[in-house]
Amino acid sequence: MIGERVKKYRKDAGMSLTELADRAGVAKSYLSALERNIQTNPSIQFLEKIAQVLKVNMDQLLNDQSSGSDNSYNQLDDEWQLLVKEAMESGVSKEEFKEFLEFNKWKIQQK
Repeated sequence: MIGERVKKYRKDAGMSLTELADRAGVAKSYLSALERNIQTNPSIQFLEKIAQVLKVNMDQLLNDQSSGSDNSYNQLDDEWQLLVKEAMESGVSKEEFKEFLEFNKWKIQQK
């Protein structure tokens, strides 16, 4: 369940329930209910706030990663997410990013 994963990642991060709720800007009572599986359908916005504070990606909260999944794959996803976030925050538009990718493909083909 999502609540169990949130609790696991929170404890792995060494955070109390109150600390996570405060840092994420969410209600402590709702977070507690989620961890106890009383609430089972949190909003995407809620999960994004929690994931950002816990430094995990949404997929890790939504899906059970314990069934033989490769941690280097998850780390790569985190790195890509950070790069995309940095590009967005620096003002790079989708079109500029696409142009860069196309240029890069062209450059590789020229070699």
